[in-house]
Amino acid sequence: MNYISIIHFLFLGVLLHLTSGRGDGHTTSSETESNANIRNPNIVLLVADDMGWGDLGANWLWVPSTVNSFLHSKARTATPNMDNLAMEGLRFTDFHAAASVCAPSRAALLTSRLGLRTGVFQNFGVDAVGGLPSNETTIAKMLLDAGYRTAMFGKWHLGLSEGHHPLDHGFQSYLGVPYSVDMGCTNPPGLNIPQCSCCSHANDIPKWESVSQCRDDVALPLVGNHSIIHQPVKLEELSALYAAFAKDFIFNSDDNGPPFFLYGAFSHVHVPLLTANGTNNKDTVYKEALNEIDDIVGQIATAVKTMSTINISKFSARETLIWFLSDNGPWEVKCQLSGSWGPFSGNWQRNPSKGGGGGASKQTVWEGGHRVPSFIYWPPRVKGGRVSKELLSALDIMPTLASITGAKLPNNRLFDGKDITDVILSHVYNEPLYFGNDSSSYSRILFHPNSGASGNDGDIGAVRVGNYKAVFFSGGAPDCSGYFPPRANHTKEPLIFDLSSDPEEGDPLPSKSEVYNLVKRIANDALQLFLDSLKSDNLSSTTYVTNPAFRPCCSRGSLVCRCPWD
Repeated sequence: MNYISIIHFLFLGVLLHLTSGRGDGHTTSSETESNANIRNPNIVLLVADDMGWGDLGANWLWVPSTVNSFLHSKARTATPNMDNLAMEGLRFTDFHAAASVCAPSRAALLTSRLGLRTGVFQNFGVDAVGGLPSNETTIAKMLLDAGYRTAMFGKWHLGLSEGHHPLDHGFQSYLGVPYSVDMGCTNPPGLNIPQCSCCSHANDIPKWESVSQCRDDVALPLVGNHSIIHQPVKLEELSALYAAFAKDFIFNSDDNGPPFFLYGAFSHVHVPLLTANGTNNKDTVYKEALNEIDDIVGQIATAVKTMSTINISKFSARETLIWFLSDNGPWEVKCQLSGSWGPFSGNWQRNPSKGGGGGASKQTVWEGGHRVPSFIYWPPRVKGGRVSKELLSALDIMPTLASITGAKLPNNRLFDGKDITDVILSHVYNEPLYFGNDSSSYSRILFHPNSGASGNDGDIGAVRVGNYKAVFFSGGAPDCSGYFPPRANHTKEPLIFDLSSDPEEGDPLPSKSEVYNLVKRIANDALQLFLDSLKSDNLSSTTYVTNPAFRPCCSRGSLVCRCPWD
């Protein structure tokens, strides 16, 4: 029994008291299928960068009767392919990233372990010496050991030095930009705030004084396995390169051979933004970038369906599971170049007389930073048109895939996610979450680590207890104006919100109410149990030391670490 199970056991009685007299929307279907006779599916795991909950058009469909008209409407969103997959599969409305910045979120996704266990609780730089520790087991390594073919495209952001590269963590092939697309100059540079200039020529000395926050000392590389293909990469070509890599990997699969695992970590919609076919002006480029990532998802889904059609005449054509999510919420300091947090606006933080103002999405523990779009498309196992309001996390992906595939999780460490196969395979239609009711499940505990806006990086800043949320450290990220609000410690008297009636996190519960004290007790005890579990866990550590010798460089003879122009 891991520590998550212990939490559920210890607090079941309290939780039942808390929810007595209220409806419980959690349904465990008697029709949940056994995995014993299911042929292991192919798995496609797709992760967007900085895409907000409100950026997925399908997330605005709160009433089931609107689904059919939406799918056939001419007034479509920027994400029609993803909307269709979400509507034809299982959409999650209360799904959370494991951190609200890039590297910690991705490390936790791939290992099912929070940053206090893996050592990855902040981002790695261009010339990082460290990365995801080599003794941590990723989803790719787990599935590779189970007989899967594995590949990755896109943003890694977990180190490139020996022991930290994607090929050191279970992936057999890799194509992508090894970190965020703003961590090096490009030509043309794409839209950003502040706007950066083009890379200078190959041996020009960097113009450090040109624009603050823009770096000209290294060009953005495109890496293929262990080699640099282009430096600087052409941003407008990334979509076509990623789509081609994914389709080639899919079509080179043999239905009678081993199943495959494809991890696609998009560079979209992180700034700088530059699309191949859009107008690329500040007022439209974000929507165009959303449409471009949607197009790649559509091409991958079409490839999967085509492969299934080709193999349909064979005995038991292999199924393919597609799981989509974002790594964190929108980066609102980028103004019109950032996305939508939907209804999860973090109003208490934004109120100057309460939280002090500032942003309440990426980098924060507010819902806008952690609650992200997510859906699963897996015909015929997942019946279309289903919506789950269960409290779920990217941490759940690894144990769930282990359950579905029969792969083995390492037995010498603790995990922070749980197997949600029963949620996925349930054939019971769950009503979507109507904001204002309180019929969601209360049995889940979920931790939100600090990611730069408040508290120490990696420390737990907020705890979800079902539909309730206890905030121990308030603080926002810079907003569109660049204002960075004050931080505040609420460890003695946390702010507690009832998200079923207050998804905007605007009005904390009265501190003298019975519900407040029950949630406070559960959150404090769960947090202490989590901290105690660290003492008996097999923890990892990494380094955040930097060294220019470790930066990816295709020509060491170049003063600015890049190759001559094509």
